[in-house]
Amino acid sequence: MTYEERLNELLEELSFFEDWTEKYEYIISLGRKLPPMEDCFRQENNLIQGCQSRVWLGTTLVDGKMILSADSDSVITKGLIALFIRLLSGLSPEEIVRADLGRIDETGLKEHLAPTRANALNSMTGQIKKAAAEAIHS
Repeated sequence: MTYEERLNELLEELSFFEDWTEKYEYIISLGRKLPPMEDCFRQENNLIQGCQSRVWLGTTLVDGKMILSADSDSVITKGLIALFIRLLSGLSPEEIVRADLGRIDETGLKEHLAPTRANALNSMTGQIKKAAAEAIHS
């Protein structure tokens, strides 16, 4: 499934919820479903800078596809990074670099998050794109 297909599926799922409390609960549930992150990724250099909470991002290249893993000490932030994992993990680095991550705004998340959490979305997308670009050039 392409990034666009995954995003459209997510947007459709979020449209079923009547209010933002239900959407937050859904996002938090995505974070709770994340598989445990390997300890080797829980290092200072894998922390996403610019997030109020501690968020670790691990990336591995397997058969030309980027596998993303993450964890956070905040349930809502863990849910937010889980959204990116759902949208991007398993795509090639080139697909991730080309993905229009600005379309995440169509979810309405930024308008309903505290400013620090909204900034965290930008930090997450920046670090994921950077890791993908590094994978292309390595």
